[in-house]
Order: sequence, then C-alpha cells, then structure tokens
Amino acid sequence: MDSQSINRYGDELYDALLTRQAIAPLLEREPDLGIDDAYRIQSRLVARRVAAGETVVGKKIGATSKAIQNLLGVHQPDFGQLTSGMAYEEGQDVPLDGLIQPRAEAEVAFVLKRDLHGPGITAADVLYATDYVVPCFEIVDSRITDWKIRIQDTIADNASCGVYLLGKTRLHPTQLDLNLAGMVLERNGELFDTAAGAAVQGGPVNAVVWLANTLGRLGIPFRAGEVILSGSQSSLVPCVPGETLRCSVGGLGSCSIRFAGAAS
Repeated sequence: MDSQSINRYGDELYDALLTRQAIAPLLEREPDLGIDDAYRIQSRLVARRVAAGETVVGKKIGATSKAIQNLLGVHQPDFGQLTSGMAYEEGQDVPLDGLIQPRAEAEVAFVLKRDLHGPGITAADVLYATDYVVPCFEIVDSRITDWKIRIQDTIADNASCGVYLLGKTRLHPTQLDLNLAGMVLERNGELFDTAAGAAVQGGPVNAVVWLANTLGRLGIPFRAGEVILSGSQSSLVPCVPGETLRCSVGGLGSCSIRFAGAAS
C-alpha cells in the first residue's frame, strides 16, 4: 500500500478517535490490506497522537486467547502502543464519554525498570527487567463500526486500545506463580468470570517475551518505565456508567474500576 493511503487511513482513525464516530472496516475497503500495512497505519495513528502532545508510555498485547484468535482468523497475538492520554490509576473514575463502544478486560501489567532489546529475549530476561507486576483493566474500544473487525482492522486501530487503569498492589513477578494464579472478576460485587494466567499464551511472562522479540525484529525496544499489558485473562465486559468492576489475582491483590459518563 502506498504511503498516501497509509496516511489517509491513519488520519481517518485519528479523526474517529477525536469525534467518537466509528468508521467502516478498512478491510472491506481494502481487501488486499496486509498485516504489515496495518501496522504502518497504526504507526500513523500513534504519530498523530504524539504530535498532539501525548507520549508513548508502553505497549499492549492483544488477541492472546484462542477464542479471540479464532474470531479474527489468526494464530498469533498482535500489539498496540500505549500513550499518556490512555492512563488512569485506581481511584479515578474512568469517563466513558471519550469512547465509542468500550469493553473491559482484566489482566496483569508489567512495569519495567530496565530496557529490553529483542530479538533473543527469554523469560529470565523479562523477569530481570521487570520492576513489578500489577493487576489492571484495559478498556478496549474500536473505532470500527459495530466491532466488525478482522485482524487487519484491529491492528490498524492500534490493537483497539481505549484506556487502561493500573491497580495499587505491586509485587515482583518472582514472588508469585503468574501462570497458576487465579483471577476472579466481579461486576457490581457479583461473580462475572474466572480465569488463570496460563490462559494468556501459557502465562503472562510468555506473552511479554513474544512481544519483546516481535518488536525487536522491528527495531523497537522496550524502555525502562514502560507499562506492558500482557493480555486479557477475562471475557469482555460491557462498560456501563455507574458500574464497578473488580479483578482479584491470587497472591497479587485486586484492582477496581468505576465508570462515569456515557459512551458515544
């Protein structure tokens, strides 16, 4: 795909972000759209956010579960970039009026204390470079109408990044078994879903290894201080104003999120 088309689609997605008006699936308009071109569109979208004053603060891994991979017709995860405008901390209400069709995922985030330069990164390297892990919520949001996405659409749309919220409990990942740690997700105090870390690429550390090496082959390092969202361990939860979600990870602690306002 030529650069003019890449920029046009990236700008469309950025305008959709600003206006909160979803656009038609890109793959419907460009049937030959490939994965590499989708990532180039993503880069344009992120560049527009950075030009507007945001900074890149981390990365996210998407499509980690078999169910989502089957839905998108792929056999590996994808990735997106986190910016400063997406970040919330536990205790802050998350406004929905800046989003279009948000859904919540519960997962574990890694916060780095050292750079990681792939390829060749191992699980031991990830553990060494991690400052701490923390329970978190990612609010995914699609700028594509009615979530009618294939893998090319979600990659171009920055892996459907919306916003994310980090909890307050912190541990080094060697202080618990992230693969076996159970996760309980509650919605307004009632059980909604359960999972274990192994549902994410066999374990969250494995997912971070995959991303470090994938980005390394593209010449993109992990930087100290970055937040890495390791992939959803829960099913998607619709975001409803006034509702509260709580995820608890065995041995790590819990994280709560409350929604305010209404999505567009």
